[in-house]
Amino acid sequence: MASAPVRETRIVHGHKRAFLRAGDGPPLLLLHGIGNNCSTWAGVIGRLAEQHTVIAPDLLGHGDSDKPRGDYSIAAYANGMRDLLTVLDVERATVVGHSLGGGIALQFAYQFPERCNRLALVGSGGLGPELSAGLRAATLPGAELVLTALAGVSGPLRTGLRTVDWIGSLAGWRQVRDLAEAGDALLGLRDIEARRAFLRTLRGVVDARGQAVTALDRLYLADAIPMLVIWGDLDPIVPSVHADTVRTLVPSARVEMFAGAGHWPHLDQPDRFCDALLDFVATTEPAEHDLDSWRALLAQNWDGVPRAVAR
Repeated sequence: MASAPVRETRIVHGHKRAFLRAGDGPPLLLLHGIGNNCSTWAGVIGRLAEQHTVIAPDLLGHGDSDKPRGDYSIAAYANGMRDLLTVLDVERATVVGHSLGGGIALQFAYQFPERCNRLALVGSGGLGPELSAGLRAATLPGAELVLTALAGVSGPLRTGLRTVDWIGSLAGWRQVRDLAEAGDALLGLRDIEARRAFLRTLRGVVDARGQAVTALDRLYLADAIPMLVIWGDLDPIVPSVHADTVRTLVPSARVEMFAGAGHWPHLDQPDRFCDALLDFVATTEPAEHDLDSWRALLAQNWDGVPRAVAR
């Protein structure tokens, strides 16, 4: 029986990093999505921690972590996760990322392949341009004023969203419930620093046309790392067709579509999520980063067609 998660903090580069830690064993790093925090993993941490050391941070700009005026790029988030793991004396981990966290996980594996045992992506960002209209609209000028106005009346609006969520739950309208969940996360941005951090993060990867930053041109590199992809087939935020992209570009990846689940399959179907993740870890060997193999991969085009290596 795993012990209850413990909330801890560390100072990294002068900024507070909050995280949950539980269990003992091979490390799992759980990265949440934009506007969320480590509590999004609360329903699965207990079971995962029976076999693993689970580390679930509040990303910079989220939750109880600091929200400085700074760099909220995907690369900076990946750097921050490397440095937090280093401070915690964790050399390597299986990295699990949901939504924005999936994009960060992909970047982490790209920047620090020697630190990544496996990669698990859940309704992940970074796999194509398509994205919900609401998040695209939040990148437009004036979005901060809108978020500030909404925060001022967040009480009644959150009550309304909870009602929508309750009705959606009774009726089985998964997509309605997910949109209510996303709206509730936006209303949770109560202070101006949180709202600004949210917008800096979003605008770093998204514009009015959708996701502007993707890993598609480098996804062939993922064949060197065991990869699990989990998606809800009713995801209204990031379309499940992106899972098919992974099937095409990373033939070695294990792809699981959760029927009836939305953008948060780990919340919708926590037992199935844990089954899939634990089986993936138990039945795959950690990646062994090899510089010669990595160099050979980089000497190919993204579609696998070899090209000459500059000398």
